[in-house]
Amino acid sequence: MNIKNLMIFAVMALALTSCKTATENTLSYFRNLGDAPSGVMPQGSGYEIKIAPEDELSIVISSAVPEATAMYNQLQANTARRGDYSTQPAPRLQTYIVNKQGDIMMPILGKLNVAGKTTSEIEQMITARLDATVKDPFVRVELMGFYVNVMGEVQNPHRIYVNSQRYTLLDALSEAGDLTEYGERSKVMVIREEDGKQMYHRLDLSDNNIFSSPYFYLQQNDVVYVEPNQIRIDNSKYNQNNAYKLTVVSTIVSAASVIASLIIAVAVK
Repeated sequence: MNIKNLMIFAVMALALTSCKTATENTLSYFRNLGDAPSGVMPQGSGYEIKIAPEDELSIVISSAVPEATAMYNQLQANTARRGDYSTQPAPRLQTYIVNKQGDIMMPILGKLNVAGKTTSEIEQMITARLDATVKDPFVRVELMGFYVNVMGEVQNPHRIYVNSQRYTLLDALSEAGDLTEYGERSKVMVIREEDGKQMYHRLDLSDNNIFSSPYFYLQQNDVVYVEPNQIRIDNSKYNQNNAYKLTVVSTIVSAASVIASLIIAVAVK
């Protein structure tokens, strides 16, 4: 009698556990926030992008006396950003491509090493060089844009051109149409080149601590990869097995048909 009751209890516990697992919400973001109507998210820092080789910079130098800084600002004929073509005749200010050594060449100022610096730090560096010859110089440095790639279980995987220096993982996923129902929200990988090596880090979208991760703000050439969940993996295996079985059956049927044809041909003779 005790064994029978124990078995019944075990079956009921298993059923309850299965129901809980089946109804658990695995599609929501930031599930650990609870049911509070409002609150403060963890805050990250250091979102400013470090300049790297192949980056394109816009540098504008001005002052209270425009003639004093005109020599530092050159015009170019093509108004398109690098990689595009433009037929518009209106010129714009010259941009600078960072070379492999991390340098740019500016009029009058010459070679400047900018790799590893933020745009704010480059502004300070140029301002310090101008202080001796220009009264109250104003320097504006902007990164012209960069690319990130979004892959895996998203609605629209593609390469994204970013024209903002504050671009987050959520921005990239939104622009890719958000995750599919087969995306593993606890394993979103960000691949980044650091010190010449390809590094990766997995972020959990159900955890609000991603806001304080150094990988939350994306950088040049980052790759965002959304891994498939177990349902997608199981479906893939099932489809592959079915395809294999269908191939085997088709081969057997074809072979049987050939053998039958031969037997009939021999019998007729």
